[in-house]
Amino acid sequence: MRSKKSILILFVFFAIANLQAQVNFKPGLRGGLSLSTISEMHADYRPDFYFGGFGEINLTKKYALQPEITYVKQGSNNVARNYYDPVTDTDQVAYQDLRLDYLSLSMINKFTFGQGFQVLFGPSLDVRLSDNLVRRKNYNDFAFNVGLGYRMPSGLAFDFRLKKGFLDILDSDYYTNDSNNHYLFGDYNTNINFQIGISYSFKTK
Repeated sequence: MRSKKSILILFVFFAIANLQAQVNFKPGLRGGLSLSTISEMHADYRPDFYFGGFGEINLTKKYALQPEITYVKQGSNNVARNYYDPVTDTDQVAYQDLRLDYLSLSMINKFTFGQGFQVLFGPSLDVRLSDNLVRRKNYNDFAFNVGLGYRMPSGLAFDFRLKKGFLDILDSDYYTNDSNNHYLFGDYNTNINFQIGISYSFKTK
């Protein structure tokens, strides 16, 4: 019985030692173009930027866990704002560009195939830093990321991601674009964000 326990302890010890030998950590920077809109609003995409840092924890040759912290500018352009004008005693509509700036905390799973092609996915918690909304439903957001990338041996990488929010972020009784009825309009208005950019992983000993 003792010999079986000894063998099991030795097996666990060498498994942990082998895992530690394979694991390595690489810090890095990322940034690029942010294209965003708000769902069910009939609004235009807002072009802006994102940038941030990450730590790539390589657990195996094919899989890495990548915590990220990213400043990303989101929102939507050409959104109709409905309001009552007491001077003219009429309902008015004014078009404006909505701006929402987030600090995005993500945990990305990264799988590498072949000569550097990557599949990326994972959740995000987006903390709103500022906005120009008049009426809000949620200040923060929960989102999920999915994307593809390609990493070069030098550590330079290119990726394309879709980040989809889950929380209703504004009051659609106040903000609405209902002039076009050929696609969905509703009151569940969530963030949609496309990110196209580059990143660089620093080599560590």
